[in-house]
Amino acid sequence: MDKEVKFIFVTGGVISSLGKGLTAAALGTLLENRGLNIALQKFDPYLNVDPGTMSPFQHGEVYVLNDGAETDLDLGHYERFTKTKLTRFNNLTSGQVYQAVLDKERRGDYLGKTVQVIPHVTDEIKDRIRALAEESQADVIITEIGGTTGDIEGLPFLEAIREFALEVGPRNAAFVHVTYVPYINAAGELKTKPTQQSVAKLREIGVAPNILVCRCEKPINKELRQKMSLFCNVPFEAVIEEKDVDHSIYEAPLMLQRERMDDLVCEHFNLQVPQANMGHWQEVIRKLIAPQHQVRIGVVGKYIGLNDAYKSVYESVIHGGIANDCGVEIDKVDAEDIERDGPEKHLNGLSGILVPGGFGERGIEGKIDAVRFARERAVPYLGLCLGMQVVTIEFARNVLGLEGAHSIEFEPECKHPVIALMDEQCDVTLKGGTMRLGAQACQLAVESMAAKLYGAFTVSERHRHRFEFNNNYRDQFQAAGLIIAGTTTDSKLVEIVELKDHPFFIACQFHPEFQSKPNECHPLFRGFIGACCHKFLHKRPL
Repeated sequence: MDKEVKFIFVTGGVISSLGKGLTAAALGTLLENRGLNIALQKFDPYLNVDPGTMSPFQHGEVYVLNDGAETDLDLGHYERFTKTKLTRFNNLTSGQVYQAVLDKERRGDYLGKTVQVIPHVTDEIKDRIRALAEESQADVIITEIGGTTGDIEGLPFLEAIREFALEVGPRNAAFVHVTYVPYINAAGELKTKPTQQSVAKLREIGVAPNILVCRCEKPINKELRQKMSLFCNVPFEAVIEEKDVDHSIYEAPLMLQRERMDDLVCEHFNLQVPQANMGHWQEVIRKLIAPQHQVRIGVVGKYIGLNDAYKSVYESVIHGGIANDCGVEIDKVDAEDIERDGPEKHLNGLSGILVPGGFGERGIEGKIDAVRFARERAVPYLGLCLGMQVVTIEFARNVLGLEGAHSIEFEPECKHPVIALMDEQCDVTLKGGTMRLGAQACQLAVESMAAKLYGAFTVSERHRHRFEFNNNYRDQFQAAGLIIAGTTTDSKLVEIVELKDHPFFIACQFHPEFQSKPNECHPLFRGFIGACCHKFLHKRPL
């Protein structure tokens, strides 16, 4: 490395789902707004090579990067909160580590040595940290370690960062431990013992936190901070309260700034940089807390039971609200409930309807019914990936009159396969990492609503799919009023469809939710929520 890079390692204890990724992203926001060039990465201890083949119920959404890497959803936080550009270097799993080590062993790279977790596995992990530092040329690298301290699968990663910190020196490495301070309702008090035990476990491994971030439901008083400082061997001022936010996760950077977390980091690294100006972030929070308008958006999905399954979709809908100074209430509608009860029971009164991506036949007919409801009743509609494919199926059945129209993903022998397998997917047998993935150029039709929203005729969007609009039916669809609003630059693949004479009806084959930020809303979400505000305008008292 040509320059002296600073490294921050974020670990978690007590329980999972504490928000390590959100904490890392919020800290990245603060440091970035102090003029530092930052990069973030996530280490996941599971043995899958990537989360691409994992169920959303198990893992949440798969977040796709520009280079096609299928990654952990925390990388979505990193991109939404900061300007950092992520690649496959920014997410590492145990599966990738062991695969790389075994490949080297087969090639004979270890020259007859016995291959062991230490040093060979830990060296591979450390090499990834160095690789990101070299590629990004960042001033500060923030590395989040997935899992919970004490998990057996996470031990190689903790050992690796212990070794790495020793190699770069104490003034170039800092450890942030995110822990949970539970409130016991019966006793009426917060309890610090789980945090003490978690830090003790971390110190057994040889990692001593410099900053302790305490997730909590109630404020932590001075006495409790002093207690955790004493028993966890962390300075009093470095015991940071991270209370559950009142309105939005986007309050987290401002909360950590009030706790002086970025000051502590800069002091530890002896970084002479100005204070972060978070005025633009405060304006985002203002629009979230006191919007001028209010809408209800129905998200019709099949993984509704787990909030993280559509994490980027929900966040992008909220971004659309921020861009329109409009509060958004999200109704999570299970597509199978529509199949059972009919669309009216679940969709009446909504300002807009969104159908996100997904795989498998379960709930498909409910999504198709939701599309028909939106089309016939002039309710603003946005379809993402599978949300475009069900538009195609619904239009074929109910406008073109093509009885039996379907996708061959769900009915391989259907009479009218209006959604077909992509040509390059026909000989693919492996499931992992083989879809059409990552950023692809899209050419927009000159008079399309999509072009007006983007303010451009060529855009780049991220994909994750195997099936596509069947071009054999393209002329029939266009003649009946379905506009082909976007295609690949060679015009071979349909990327966006629109409807004429509808307040807002756009569906895209790609995933725009992966490129939206709270202060830079994606154009399709901005337009969608804007149309919902126009159709169902509910002013709030000022």
